[in-house]
Amino acid sequence: MSRPPTSRDGESYPPISDYALIGDCHSAALVSRAASIDWCCLPRFDSASVFGRMLDWERGGHCQIRPAGDDFTSSRRYLEESLVLETTFHAPGGEVRLLDCFTMRAGGGRHPHRQLLRIVEGVRGEMAMRVDVRPRFDYGGVKPWLRHHAPKLYSAVGGNDAIVLSGDLELEMVDLHDYRAEFSIRAGERRRLSVVYFPPEDIDPDVPAPADADELDRRFDETIDWWRAWSAKVSVHGPFGPEAARSALVLKALVNAPTGAVVAAATTSLPESIGHGRNWDYRYSWVRDSQFTVRSLTELGCAEEADGFRRFVERSAAGSAESLQIMYGVGGERRLAEATLDLDGYCGSRPVRIGNAASDQLQLDVFGYLLDLAWRWHRRGHSPDDDYWRFLLSLVDRSVELWPEPDCGIWEMRGRPQHFVHSKAMCWAAVDRGVRLGRECLRQAPFRRWEKARDDIREAIETDGYDADRGVFVQAFGGSELDAALLLLPIVEFIPYDDERMVRTCDAVRDELSQDGLLRRYRADDGMAGAEGAFVACTFWLVECLVGQGRTAEAQDCFARAASTANDLGLFAEEFDPTHKRALGNFPQGLSHLSHIAAAAALTSSLPAGA
Repeated sequence: MSRPPTSRDGESYPPISDYALIGDCHSAALVSRAASIDWCCLPRFDSASVFGRMLDWERGGHCQIRPAGDDFTSSRRYLEESLVLETTFHAPGGEVRLLDCFTMRAGGGRHPHRQLLRIVEGVRGEMAMRVDVRPRFDYGGVKPWLRHHAPKLYSAVGGNDAIVLSGDLELEMVDLHDYRAEFSIRAGERRRLSVVYFPPEDIDPDVPAPADADELDRRFDETIDWWRAWSAKVSVHGPFGPEAARSALVLKALVNAPTGAVVAAATTSLPESIGHGRNWDYRYSWVRDSQFTVRSLTELGCAEEADGFRRFVERSAAGSAESLQIMYGVGGERRLAEATLDLDGYCGSRPVRIGNAASDQLQLDVFGYLLDLAWRWHRRGHSPDDDYWRFLLSLVDRSVELWPEPDCGIWEMRGRPQHFVHSKAMCWAAVDRGVRLGRECLRQAPFRRWEKARDDIREAIETDGYDADRGVFVQAFGGSELDAALLLLPIVEFIPYDDERMVRTCDAVRDELSQDGLLRRYRADDGMAGAEGAFVACTFWLVECLVGQGRTAEAQDCFARAASTANDLGLFAEEFDPTHKRALGNFPQGLSHLSHIAAAAALTSSLPAGA
């Protein structure tokens, strides 16, 4: 495997798969195998980074705890049924474990401590340890002002951000902007480092009294209990249950507790093609991805998240289809202007972007996903009330109005809008679910007009979106290119899985878009430099199609290949480069994890009882 490019100071960037996720349903951090927090945005997923050297090794900042010498190895795992990370260091003279988490409050995640907690425990012998804390606020743009307030109580302030460090470590100021500590730890001993986010005005002039060692230990135990209590609600069965449960934990971590928004990924600008410009900010809530997420979580028994997102979208759109966007900030923000930062980028991949211009795109599939969410919610016994029905009615009417228009599609193409088949099929789904929902709930609606539109959309797809010579559906009207999003057609019930046209389409997509057993999204020229990798979710979509066609053995092979792209902790990136065997794109990617859950459920349902 080739080594990634080096940063300006000569250090190699770790592979994306080297990282673990910790979070508190407000913020997230990525922790490397070397126990360095190299990405963390506070106080929200989409806030500026406090530690961000994943995007600039020299200027981004980090927080690392590791053995002082170089003669050691490490291993890692998540504590069972939790998002608490354990990294164990092994050296000739001893063994130490490091426990990392965002602390959680009992009873729910709406009121966070906003606290990173790192606990060092001596397991065997004695080991010298080193701590480096280099905060860099505003994506590395601000070096902090450091202050030592009291014994083992420190702060770092910059702009409108601040962190307070406490615990039982003596930190030393280095080069005015960094903290460092060195200590030895023996078997049975425990040391703690707490990093808490504050608005600067809340610690000026006086820093709040820090939690003592007993309180930090209590919060740690409470965090484990919180994650395990949530995991106990997840119903997973079959041979893929443990892996699906891990994916569910990742998805839960990407749900913003106060608003119900679901972020697509924890990161921005991790490249889909190393050294090129396919770098996007995914720390926002896409309607499409979020609907997939709540569908997967609901199927696992987590209905609360589905209702939270449903209400988030209705609020964010102000109850009107005309105000609906395809994505929002985690608080429902609508203005997500895209900008570039003067950072090196991961492995030299520039530009580094924050914000996302796709928020202004027309993507017609959004209507179908919202109506499908409402339909599924109704089938679980939650029929729409009057206010919600008015919102849904406006969505169906908007679908009927806009379906003949070209759009930017599921892949958010930045070139000329096209008549994408997937987008048209989701408009069909919006109208279909609206008709079914309205009739079952005895609601007033223009059913005759809706049903005509539904028929018109189907006729257009089956005529202009179908290559009669090959007998397959295509990416866009009048074209010949294929698209892995076509695999979603039976999943949204536009066509049966075993329809001959769908079987041929499935095989054609597999033949033309496959690379080493994994599917790319498409091969059409999208105007961007660099070749992206295989899109992990697409191979899981293929699994669902193969199961639906009764091709269980093929589905098992595809599932195993897609599942093999996860790292040692079961985390999936957005994409995977089969040539260089490396993860690509933002990480961990919610769409990959939710598609993993759906594929695992489909495959399990196809296996003999007890298999």
